[in-house]
Amino acid sequence: MAAWKKTSLIDIVELIGGGTPKTSKSEYWGGNINWLSVKDFNNENRYVYSTEKSITEEGLNNSSTKLLKKDDIIISARGTVGELAMIPFPMAFNQSCYGIRAKEDIDSTFLYYLIKNSVRKLKVMTHGSVFDTITKDTFANIEVDIPDIETQHRIAKMLAVIDDKVENNQRINNNLEQQAQALFKSWFLDYQPWSGSAPDSWNCGKLGDFTVIKRGGSPRPIQEYLSDSGLRWLKISDVTSLQTPFVIDIKDHIIEAGLKKTVFLKAGSLVLSNSATPGVPKILDVDSCIHDGWLYFPESKFSKEYLYLYFKYIRQQLINLSNGSVFNNLKTDILKAYPTILPDTETLRRFDDIVHPIFLQMKNLTRESHKLTNMRDALLPKLMSGKLDVSNINL
Repeated sequence: MAAWKKTSLIDIVELIGGGTPKTSKSEYWGGNINWLSVKDFNNENRYVYSTEKSITEEGLNNSSTKLLKKDDIIISARGTVGELAMIPFPMAFNQSCYGIRAKEDIDSTFLYYLIKNSVRKLKVMTHGSVFDTITKDTFANIEVDIPDIETQHRIAKMLAVIDDKVENNQRINNNLEQQAQALFKSWFLDYQPWSGSAPDSWNCGKLGDFTVIKRGGSPRPIQEYLSDSGLRWLKISDVTSLQTPFVIDIKDHIIEAGLKKTVFLKAGSLVLSNSATPGVPKILDVDSCIHDGWLYFPESKFSKEYLYLYFKYIRQQLINLSNGSVFNNLKTDILKAYPTILPDTETLRRFDDIVHPIFLQMKNLTRESHKLTNMRDALLPKLMSGKLDVSNINL
């Protein structure tokens, strides 16, 4: 195996700055050029395929934004720092990000994983201090080891195979959830099996008539209860970019003394965010404590799958009903008073018989992806340091 060369990250990349066309110029916006901001790629996916906003050729030509090429890399440099993705086709991007292009003899996919590993090391090094900006100096100060191009290809392929499987699982999950949502809409919003109107035998009321709605709790000051281990502590930030109904990965923990002032939920419980980013439903796949920014449902005439799909459909209405000076807040009383129809028991049973296996398959795929991601994260530093020899691995 050829020797690895030690160099600075800045020496193997071309850094590209972004920009924003004038928002006052309507002719600059809504075109066919994807325009990236960090919210478009703040997840674990290797590629980013869509953006919230797009710009026109005129917007591109009359601003400081640049067009990234296929397999270039985008990294968030301000705010939520260190989010990373590859570009599958030309896209523009804003000034809070850097575009990164591999120089000659550097594999683009290898570079993506190299930077991913380097950012993680940076975050560990700056734990407890401020790491809120990436600059050109950041890249200059990162020392990396680079193997020959053939080894780069092998390492890149080995890691990409894992990520491709994770992304394929996500596509399957998205399709499965769309199937469940389509069935829910057909039965309980459009009433298609009943000629377009709800049967008279169904019970019209409020959600609080059919479901017990309670709020989580927070020990304060929370800093005195946070711990590196102990009881899981679900935060809104754990789910905002989560593309599955199920929550497995919860980063924070609290000590047992905090149990007196919080709510402990078992795996399988449905939760709904009621602050910061309100109206997001998730199903816990692990035990966790929840703070007062979450609602939970200890009793209901509806299954958790039904409620999950229901909350997905009424989320915008719930947001409109929310209020708060800084963040939107979804008060318990708002949810309790929300007009709701309770179908008959047999209809609910038939619906659950169809959607439960769909959710079970989504859960199993989410678990598989979680294991694969953990395996990739364990391999990453070993591969990037040369500790794991890939010369004899057939890919």
